[in-house]
Amino acid sequence: MSKWRTAVLILISVATVVLAGAWLMRGRLATAAMEKVYLQAMARDPYAGLPDGLHVGLCGSGSPMPDPTRAGPCTVVLAGKKLFVVDAGAGGTKNLSLMNLPPARVDAVFLTHFHSDHIDGLGELMLQRWASGANTSPLPVYGPTGVEQVVAGFQSAYVLDSGYRVAHHGAAVAPPSGFGGAAHSFEARPSLPDVTLIDEPDLKVIAFPVPHNPVEPAVGYLFVYKGRRVVISGDTAASPRLEAAAKGADLLVHEGLSPELVGLQRKSALTDGRANLAAIFHDILSYHTTPEQAAGIAQRAGVKSLLFTHIIPPLPSRALEGPFLGKSRDIFKGPIRVGHDGDLVSLPAGSAKITHSNRLMTFR
Repeated sequence: MSKWRTAVLILISVATVVLAGAWLMRGRLATAAMEKVYLQAMARDPYAGLPDGLHVGLCGSGSPMPDPTRAGPCTVVLAGKKLFVVDAGAGGTKNLSLMNLPPARVDAVFLTHFHSDHIDGLGELMLQRWASGANTSPLPVYGPTGVEQVVAGFQSAYVLDSGYRVAHHGAAVAPPSGFGGAAHSFEARPSLPDVTLIDEPDLKVIAFPVPHNPVEPAVGYLFVYKGRRVVISGDTAASPRLEAAAKGADLLVHEGLSPELVGLQRKSALTDGRANLAAIFHDILSYHTTPEQAAGIAQRAGVKSLLFTHIIPPLPSRALEGPFLGKSRDIFKGPIRVGHDGDLVSLPAGSAKITHSNRLMTFR
């Protein structure tokens, strides 16, 4: 046997032994890796590495339509060390944890309106914020008129569960005073001025009405922190009021609906005799914004960057993002992104810099 063949056989034998050892050790290796994940998740400062500024993430970029890759509508805003959530769609609370933005640290929730897909995760968020953080006061939930009824409903639905947890873990771990939410209602109508909800030297949160008829009231939000500005649209048709709020914003997080792709859904529904679904696909066109319309708003308002969320319809392939955007890139000259769960946009204070990452994939 030649020296070359002997060397090859030795290498194959060594590789086989190494692979077999790795296979046998896979459980220990996975456990060690999991320990590192737990340490990261339990870190005292989950925001370590993020510069002071505004950070805006998508804890849910989907809509009511089923999409295995997108949770329900949920946007997270980190202003300095204060953590806010805008809307609480199903799955958003789990994504917050997976993004290492702990629900226990949420300072307040801001609801844009009361369509089910924007509130169906609120009960879970209130519970996780209380039970995982031993919070002694309820979660503040801001919203337009009617938010009291929404919060009270979830509070009632979860009251039995809260009793079980106090009995099981004790009041020190689950303080009864911290259960649930505290509704903070404000009036938002087209005839009224914008509403300032938080007014601090470095931080302002402002609500403004948007058209989502027949859903009324419906609002969007402007967050200003140390000079950086972010507008979150909520669900809306093209809105001059939103455009005014977005003047000079660093980032516009806007919903988007593609009429062409929804038209394909409607065509399929009609072909299959699903008249009810066909009617829904027709009706939703009137109270959402097309990507081209949102691009026009961003361009006229002088927005620096545009991020789409509440994606309608679902996009099972990234190849569909081009058809979804249509001619948007010809209309808005700044950066445009179709949002995905876990996306994080960072706006450092004292800078014009805008950076993008995906905290969900990084943490996983």
